[in-house]
Amino acid sequence: MKHKLLDLSRRILILLLVVWTVVSLVTLLIELVPGDPATATLGEDATAAQIEQFRQKHNLDRPAFFFSYARDAESGERDFRWHGLNNRYIDYWGTILRGDMGRSFRTDRPVIELIMQRYPATIELAVVALLVAVSIAIPLGVVAGKNRGTWLDNLLSVVALIGISLPGFVLGPLLVYVFAIQLGWVAPSGRFEWYDIILPAVTLGAALSALLTRMVRSSVIEEMGEDYVRTARAKGLSERTVVYKHVLKNGLIPVVTILGLQLGVLLAGAIITEKIFNWPGLGLLLIDDGIGKRDYRLVQGCVLVISVTYIFANTLTDIIYRWLDPRIRIQ
Repeated sequence: MKHKLLDLSRRILILLLVVWTVVSLVTLLIELVPGDPATATLGEDATAAQIEQFRQKHNLDRPAFFFSYARDAESGERDFRWHGLNNRYIDYWGTILRGDMGRSFRTDRPVIELIMQRYPATIELAVVALLVAVSIAIPLGVVAGKNRGTWLDNLLSVVALIGISLPGFVLGPLLVYVFAIQLGWVAPSGRFEWYDIILPAVTLGAALSALLTRMVRSSVIEEMGEDYVRTARAKGLSERTVVYKHVLKNGLIPVVTILGLQLGVLLAGAIITEKIFNWPGLGLLLIDDGIGKRDYRLVQGCVLVISVTYIFANTLTDIIYRWLDPRIRIQ
């Protein structure tokens, strides 16, 4: 019991450290981007009084971090100032600990409200893309593994290589041109009908399905040589039962691990995919309203939610991993 509590405490500490590191790095990077959030939000025609009022309202008149460093353009002298705890970085984490992500610079609405409006669309896209990838990878990987070294295995290997090499920003417009413009089967962008998710999900899941196909193939080839497979065949079990009931279950253990790690790739890829298909998720919110408008609080909030989602997915992957492999539970 003591070891379990220590393990749980260690995991929670690592998760908190990851979230803190990611959000801190994003905060640092967005502060380094040239431009003034007040001017980006109010426009070039805003008066000096309006800009000053905006900066005071959102605490932009305070230092960003614990210290500031600048070089005078005329004299060339270095100006280093220590600000202590009186900075926006400390203020932000203080509001986070109170369950508040702040307010958007552009709309003055709570950031958590804006994120929760877009969050379901991103999760929906990521989950469907994951299902698409698994639905493609498992049957193709099993077929390639069972027919190792044949023309069918070579053909599927070429298809998987093309899928891995083809980026989403190329595949997405290609799918739009063929299925939306030429055939007219689906809308080219937006989220109106249930089938509008098909093209974004295929675009996002294509590269992952190619990677998983190679993983499933390797796992099937490795497991087919194990003793329990020969025993199952000696009992008279059909080849289909041997492969899908015994081989595939053990072969999925490394695949599940890859799935958990790749969810972060899906969330990152969703940013580009949402932009291509105008999918109203966190990615579109982050690019257009966050980074594009230099809305610090919105960018920080989006990154924080994506980080927590990724960590939750990794934890869930670990639980499934233990269920698939009893040896992990015993240890």
